[in-house]
Amino acid sequence: MNRFVVLFCVLLPICATTKVVGQTPAQDSLRTARREAENERLRTDWANLKKFSKMNAELPPPAANEDRVVFIGNSIIESWTPYFQTMFPGRQFIGRGISGQTTPQILVRFRQDVIALRPKAVVILAGTNDIAGNTGAATIEMIEDNLTSMVELAMSNGIRVILTSVLPAYAYKWNPGVEPAQIIIALNQWMRDYASKTGITYLDLHSPMSDERGAMKSEYSLDGVHPTEAGYRVMAPLMLQAIDAVIGK
Repeated sequence: MNRFVVLFCVLLPICATTKVVGQTPAQDSLRTARREAENERLRTDWANLKKFSKMNAELPPPAANEDRVVFIGNSIIESWTPYFQTMFPGRQFIGRGISGQTTPQILVRFRQDVIALRPKAVVILAGTNDIAGNTGAATIEMIEDNLTSMVELAMSNGIRVILTSVLPAYAYKWNPGVEPAQIIIALNQWMRDYASKTGITYLDLHSPMSDERGAMKSEYSLDGVHPTEAGYRVMAPLMLQAIDAVIGK
């Protein structure tokens, strides 16, 4: 298998001295404060374990007849979660997505945000931020290793797995030097093969969302990476079909 190396350039020194044209002193101060707060959070809670800790503690154990499913991932899951009640009415689906996260961060919080919630199944949708270089350089093999670890953790705890393809993307506005389309296709092919070998479910959401370039179809996204409500409405019935097959409904 070909291996792709994704390069990431750390721009913090530049960002710290760059001022947005037309920005007022108050806006500049607020932007600086937010950046400093985020840098401090990354230093003290790199995987953002605090984000769902209170919600997890307050969540009761699943009822005897509850088909609880946890969705874990990045902003694509985080932005989907508010639609769960309308797109999956009556279902016990829990969103545990955090914007910007990469697979090593998600792996760190997998026990508390998935296993401890005792779901019947977990949906894993992650990897695009690794390719974008959000937490540094990552090879495709590193992403595969992290996904494998999540799957093994779930299976060893009796949780059924839906390993979901990375959604199409042709470019990342926050890191324009990366060309992700073919890397995503290669990673998704590995997921398909891995799922076949291990007996877990692989869900292809890339194909219905992708155009001929490997970009996300413009009617489903405003930025080429994150689905709009229209995009999520394409994804929802496919996801529900996969979940129902996995949990035996």
